Amino acid sequence: MVNCRKNILPAQILASRKDHFCFLSALNICYYVTYTMGYELVEHTADIGIRVWADDAKGLFEEAARGFFDIITDINTVAAQVERTVTVRGAGWEEVMVAWLTELLYLHEVKGLLFCDFSLMEVDRVRVTGVARGEWFNEKRHVIKTVVKAVTYHQLQIREQDGRWHAQIIFDI
Repeated sequence: MVNCRKNILPAQILASRKDHFCFLSALNICYYVTYTMGYELVEHTADIGIRVWADDAKGLFEEAARGFFDIITDINTVAAQVERTVTVRGAGWEEVMVAWLTELLYLHEVKGLLFCDFSLMEVDRVRVTGVARGEWFNEKRHVIKTVVKAVTYHQLQIREQDGRWHAQIIFDI
């Protein structure tokens, strides 16, 4: 439902929060629209983090990757021209999340890739397999906003609550 917001004039939006917005239609009908997936930045002393939410674990891992690369660069300037398949393992949701994001950080730092789109094919407590799409870093087109050194376990949280998945991830910068 997030995409429908693009068609709404700003004057019609009555309220906007991290997980929903309300708008008034041309017929004066008030609609309440929830985002099914999303993320927001978290302020942290000397580091940076994200809070992520989604309807399922697959969406949570996809949004975490999207939020992670949005910290690194403006993902709207990255084209989905190159694909990399990533498979990681861990002993629980937290380890798998750190392994997933760490592998994407490796592909960025060592291979020079920036990613903007993520599709997971397999997600469970011990394994994630997904495709990251993006392009090679081009200093004429891309600006690195933040250099991320590592994905940390500090204040890492992943939980399912009331049918929604939530995570908090802190990155060392």
